[in-house]
Amino acid sequence: MEQRQIFSSALYGILAILTLVLAASFIVSLFLRFSSMEESSVAWFLVLFSFLAVFIGGFIAGGKAKRKGWLVGGATAVLYTLVIFLVQFLGYNQLFDLQQSLMHAGYTGASVLGGILGVNLIGGNFRE
Repeated sequence: MEQRQIFSSALYGILAILTLVLAASFIVSLFLRFSSMEESSVAWFLVLFSFLAVFIGGFIAGGKAKRKGWLVGGATAVLYTLVIFLVQFLGYNQLFDLQQSLMHAGYTGASVLGGILGVNLIGGNFRE
């Protein structure tokens, strides 16, 4: 039962992450299309927003699970990394390089932190 709750909560976090990332990608693509900005000028913004989106996803997952925020946040990050890896490998026939591996390690840390805070701030006061 507990594993189903962890997986279900992680799926809520993944849904939140993907929604935020897709919305930001759409907005940034509109700016790039209809302004004179170039991709290099928004690269750091996208990296920071990705970390924020993964943190929010971990926060939502931790709040939904109501316990073990570090585990739920970690599961959310691992599922997100798996989705990105599958898209990149199956769609572009490329593996992660060192920079991407480090980015996803950072995503895991951000999601774990979000999960811990989600449990403690919105998860209620559940005690075993």
